[in-house]
Amino acid sequence: MRVVAGELKGRKLVAPPGDATRPTTDKVREAMFNALRSLDVVLDAQVLDLFAGTGALGIEALSRGAADVTFVENRRAALRALHANIDALDLGRRCRVEEADASNPTVLSRLSQQLGGPSDKNADKKGDEEGMLVFVDPPYDFERWDGVFETLASLDPLPFVVAESGRELHPSSPWSVIRSRRYGRTWVAFCTAQEN
Repeated sequence: MRVVAGELKGRKLVAPPGDATRPTTDKVREAMFNALRSLDVVLDAQVLDLFAGTGALGIEALSRGAADVTFVENRRAALRALHANIDALDLGRRCRVEEADASNPTVLSRLSQQLGGPSDKNADKKGDEEGMLVFVDPPYDFERWDGVFETLASLDPLPFVVAESGRELHPSSPWSVIRSRRYGRTWVAFCTAQEN
């Protein structure tokens, strides 16, 4: 597993042994970030990587110009791999790791308060309503999507969300899926929300 493009292109990422962590494949990550590039939501974005695992999505975003990343993960083996990847790529100044359950509404609410505003780099970006980018990549059997989307709707500004699942997602209002793609067993939904 490697960083697909950007300043860290080709750099190797480690993953924990076993199948408890399901890192996004290079092929899916490349397709996902090609779509994000066309939507102009990565450059200078403040990124929240929920169920971060190895950190592959957040690290790819940093490689492609995101301002900073907050990784949220609670599994020990995944945290070891995540910290190893951050250290090997010397990304400590541009990211932080929250050891927490990303599906816990209290954790998401606390993070939404901490990360609710655009980063300084985004403050001057004209017309930027997507200064925050959120990746949500839980295990395939995850069922608490409504709660995650409900909490993410409390962020200000409303984030652009990329969600990976074992099934097609249809989040409720205020969320809209603007693109949905299937890659083998993986569904990727690109979601935006409108202010009420």
